Amino acid sequence: MPVMKYDDYLLKDKLPLFWCAGCGNGNVLGAIVRAFEELQMDRRKTVVVTGIGCWGKADDYIDTNTFHGTHGRALAFATGIKLANPELKVLALMGDGDGATIGGNHLIHAARRNVDITAILVNNLNYGMTGGQYSGTTPEDSYTSTSRYGHVEQGFDLCRLVEASGAPYVARGSVYGIVQLQRLIIEAINKKGFSFVEVIAPCPTHFGRLNGMKTVSEMLHWIKGNSVSVKKADMLLPEEREKKFVMGKFIDRNIDDYSTKYRKMSQMARSSER
Repeated sequence: MPVMKYDDYLLKDKLPLFWCAGCGNGNVLGAIVRAFEELQMDRRKTVVVTGIGCWGKADDYIDTNTFHGTHGRALAFATGIKLANPELKVLALMGDGDGATIGGNHLIHAARRNVDITAILVNNLNYGMTGGQYSGTTPEDSYTSTSRYGHVEQGFDLCRLVEASGAPYVARGSVYGIVQLQRLIIEAINKKGFSFVEVIAPCPTHFGRLNGMKTVSEMLHWIKGNSVSVKKADMLLPEEREKKFVMGKFIDRNIDDYSTKYRKMSQMARSSER
């Protein structure tokens, strides 16, 4: 296979990007295709699965096998694809509405089941495509089109949720720290088993505008000011850590993935039948 460059993984005839000016989705897409370049991913053996929403449009621009599914079901489709052909590298790209609010049950069970899928969930803190309504990750007290006086619910900490569900690799990055994000994506793709990378990428059109961030640069500084590394987070009091985005790698352990366990069970079953 010839040496691939990052733009070999892009459908350049589909540019310019669909997303709003200042949206972090383009930054995340760039991190993914640069990770593909570094790993020299075989486009014929790579499948990118998406759902519905702003980030669900990412498959329009990626030159690999792609599958565009229904709302909240990206991980279900990705699971079927991976189990049907374990040789494939399968990535599921989801937003917070698609992957956690609508598809939260699939997220829990995909992590528990530990199928060899890389899930990249871009958390823009609201339903960006449909008008900026609050989602399951919208921070408490923040403003959205459906919480004009402040959001009264706590948002999910998705990394803790996925970690508690049993995933062997869990990490969080942001569109402020693209170099770190690209490194985390590379590690996640290389990981055998269910790997999960959350990306903090607030929606400038809705979340930023309604929460006092009039420019993208203000929003990026907001991410920086509200972020803390995993190492530093351990030194904070619970109340200090509560409203911070903890960035970095939370879990990286080696456990047998679903296909490995299934093959072992099948071999035992065949042996017992003889």
